[in-house]
Amino acid sequence: MTDVATGRRSRITPEREAELYEAVLDLLREVGYDALTMDAVAARTRSSKATLYRQWGGKAELVAKAIRHGKPSRFAEVDTGSLRGDFQALTAHQDDCTMAQNHALMRGLAMATHTNPDLQRAFREHLIEPEREEFRRVLQRAVDRGEIRADNPALQYVVHMLIGAFATRSLIDNQPPTQAFLRSYIDAVVLPALGAPTT
Repeated sequence: MTDVATGRRSRITPEREAELYEAVLDLLREVGYDALTMDAVAARTRSSKATLYRQWGGKAELVAKAIRHGKPSRFAEVDTGSLRGDFQALTAHQDDCTMAQNHALMRGLAMATHTNPDLQRAFREHLIEPEREEFRRVLQRAVDRGEIRADNPALQYVVHMLIGAFATRSLIDNQPPTQAFLRSYIDAVVLPALGAPTT
């Protein structure tokens, strides 16, 4: 089965894969995770359900990879020369409209992970761990430059801080996260916690 799936993967072009992922994200915004079906994805993308299962194994894997596909790829490769610059470059990857759409989408999916172990596992594998690794690289670069200390206890909480700010903006302020909000939060909270320059 694995060999068949691997062989089939090579036949899907990057353009077709991107088209499929965009359709999945559209359906998620329309109906949510629980109501999303592989039949609906197959119909929307003019694919066979069997092909979708061979390629992705199931709904959880397909959704997690669709979300990952829409996120900035390898943001740790952007080296501005400072931690503040690197964080600002990260916030610039998505405009405010896209950020608001993704915030609403992620809020619904976060709830779904609590009742769906497959989705939780796929999220951890394809989203959480890769992003933590990206942040580790960005932070290690700042340590190597001498901007922050390697023994700073806040280092292990940077991802928590940033995801927390993104996720709770609407709950606390009744507004979606924006580039300006995240830049301000990084300067006021994240960089001071790390002992890094804010200018």
